[in-house]
Amino acid sequence: MPLTAQFVAQELEAASKVGDPEADELVSDLIDNKEIDGVNQLFRTISTIKPGEDRSHLPPRLAGFLKSCEADPPGWTAADAKAAETFFDHHRGEVAMLQGTVGLIGTYLSPTGAFTLRSTGRLGGVDGPGRRLSQSSRLFIDMDKKGAYTDGTLKANVTKVRLVHASVRQLHKKSGEWDYAKWGEPVSQKYTTGAACVFSVQVLQAMRNLGMDVSKDDAHGFMCAWHYVNHYLGTPEKWVLPKDADEVDRLWTKERDKEWKKTDDGVFMTEQAVTYYKKFLPGPSHDAFIAMVRTALTDKYADMAGLDHTLLAEGGKALAAGHKAVSSLGGGLLGGSAKNVTGVNPYKEILGVASTAFREMESAAVRQGQDDQPQMHQELNDGR
Repeated sequence: MPLTAQFVAQELEAASKVGDPEADELVSDLIDNKEIDGVNQLFRTISTIKPGEDRSHLPPRLAGFLKSCEADPPGWTAADAKAAETFFDHHRGEVAMLQGTVGLIGTYLSPTGAFTLRSTGRLGGVDGPGRRLSQSSRLFIDMDKKGAYTDGTLKANVTKVRLVHASVRQLHKKSGEWDYAKWGEPVSQKYTTGAACVFSVQVLQAMRNLGMDVSKDDAHGFMCAWHYVNHYLGTPEKWVLPKDADEVDRLWTKERDKEWKKTDDGVFMTEQAVTYYKKFLPGPSHDAFIAMVRTALTDKYADMAGLDHTLLAEGGKALAAGHKAVSSLGGGLLGGSAKNVTGVNPYKEILGVASTAFREMESAAVRQGQDDQPQMHQELNDGR
């Protein structure tokens, strides 16, 4: 039975002490037995595998593990797959952008999550923003493809992310620096399910904060998508998010303020992300973009993340003053206050512009460097 709001606190506490024993043992043995030459070679190896392809060239244990991960989630139906696809048909562009901004920054508000990412080499060090966005963008792009929930491609790619998580746990275990008594397991089941909440119902809340209409059916479809992903990340069924968007909203809202805090690691990570965004959205466009993210997150959580206050965030006051920065692109980010001043809510325009720019950002992240596969240093703190 999936997670419920009634028992979420005690279940997440238990989940914080659990990693992914099957994947952890596999990754440890493959590397320790020299069947795979380090975590980066593991990533390159699994990146070449397509659903249904011959796997005889793989280490037998890896091939067997991948085969064992192919079954559908318990209770998964054709209607669930259709609902997930329909959501992305209606909201493809803007939701990808919000997952890559509000979603990623939300994961930095988890103190344990921010420390984990910051300390794990190129996934969190000085060269980290593009790599992290690359990691996440692959998943977001895969989620919104036609047939993703029926042709096996998404489940295969999420399984690869599962092995990335296992590799992160191995780095922390071998470093001797992880405080298990304080933090539980690195990339624990609690963190995985919490991140799924951030990328699902927190994004749905962000869409509402931006004045977007998301039907109940579409919200359900988005939750079906994340239920599917949560399962293939190796989460036991009792901690997998249900397909009920209202229930997940209740359980996440109940737990969020226990989980989200302002930390130096979280602010550092957010600063890196914002700097990376600025390469693609310079000048007033960047200010408008950040104002939109602030509105989507709300000031309370944007302040925790260390996002700047800009003139654009002042909303109607700036518009009423006729400030140049809020014309065109900028004016579209101010939501209800902008509507009160101008008589038109221009969110659709800015979301369209920002979504297009963010797609370019994602593509650059995925392509960055000659080696476009996930990268991680072989030791903790390398490149912190």
